[in-house]
Amino acid sequence: MYQALKPSRSSTLVLRRLNYHVRHWGPEESALPPLVLLHGWMDVSASYQFTVDALQQERRIIAPDWRGFGLSGCAQADHYFFADYLADLDLLLDHHAPGQAVDLVGHSMGGNVAMMYAGVRPERVRRLVNLEGFGLPATQPAQAPARYAQWIAEIKQLHQGDKTLKRYASAADVARRLMKTNPRLAQDKAQWLAQHWARPNAQGQWEILGDPAHKVASAQLFRVDEALALYAQITAPVLAIEAGSDSLGQWWNGRYRLDEYHQRLTHVRDCRTAVVQDAGHMLHHDQPAQVAQCIERFLNEAHAARP
Repeated sequence: MYQALKPSRSSTLVLRRLNYHVRHWGPEESALPPLVLLHGWMDVSASYQFTVDALQQERRIIAPDWRGFGLSGCAQADHYFFADYLADLDLLLDHHAPGQAVDLVGHSMGGNVAMMYAGVRPERVRRLVNLEGFGLPATQPAQAPARYAQWIAEIKQLHQGDKTLKRYASAADVARRLMKTNPRLAQDKAQWLAQHWARPNAQGQWEILGDPAHKVASAQLFRVDEALALYAQITAPVLAIEAGSDSLGQWWNGRYRLDEYHQRLTHVRDCRTAVVQDAGHMLHHDQPAQVAQCIERFLNEAHAARP
């Protein structure tokens, strides 16, 4: 099994009536700005361990488990609203980095949260790294009736027990599941992640650390015009890192393309892109050293440029 070079420590913060689990690496005090790592959908903060191990500089690192994921509490509801992640992040930073502008890194859903948050609270973000946080395909208002109907139907399915997360006989089975989803994931890393991505229940079955309510579709459509308005308010320099395999095109099958994503990024006043080769959507698992190098080079350039 993978051996972490920089073991994390945990704390719990009562935030908006939820027990929020936060993972920490590095010293409590550092001359460098805090580095905040935001994980993706159906993932956990421990997902960043391999990248953290590859970072060269010692600095304070903070990584929450989003509400309803990992070791954080679940929302007292049967669905989740995306805006809650923005409020959670703001309160988290108020507690762990009061009065400071942080360096923000987000993967997938976490990357989308980071981009939106940086538009809402530009003064709180010094630099931003977006790891495959592409957003969603454009929608039209005419899709709203069907989306609300879908939302209601999926809430009913959840209460009927039709929306559940698969259980596994052992941690080894969880690891095999992770490797099936991501064929590039090495076995030692899969075995390590399985211990953090799931846990055994009272019957000895391993359950994914995610609230099934996350599987309920959003009632609101993704509105590109709103996303672009937020992008335009970002004052921090942005580095958008994507995998060489074009996971966006593979996932959406023509409904949303990489060139469309790149066009959206032109609304960010200071944005550059980078590509990590031989990697898929979980690029921080596939090529953690490359990802760490890209992040660190970007953050250090900014730090050196300031008096």
